[in-house]
Amino acid sequence: MNEKDIRDREEEFVQQVKSSLDEAERMLQQAAEATGEKAEELRESAMRSLRRTREHLYSTQDELMARGRRAVRATDDYVHDNPWRAIGVAGLIGVLVGALICRR
Repeated sequence: MNEKDIRDREEEFVQQVKSSLDEAERMLQQAAEATGEKAEELRESAMRSLRRTREHLYSTQDELMARGRRAVRATDDYVHDNPWRAIGVAGLIGVLVGALICRR
């Protein structure tokens, strides 16, 4: 998955969450103004919307956790396959960070 696809999915996710929350808020406001059976239907509809949002958040969390585990595994494999290269990169990063800190 490339960076553009990831950004598109992030934007889609944020829009879905916002839409679900806006819908639930609207329904709860209508339920506050309504009475009886209509109010109960609106509350139930709002709760369904909130449950969908929660499920979407959980599925996204699971997907992100799986991606993170894959990245950790790939990094671990790379370091084990190329230990001296990994040490060199870490040393170079340390030198760069040290140079940036000394500038200030």
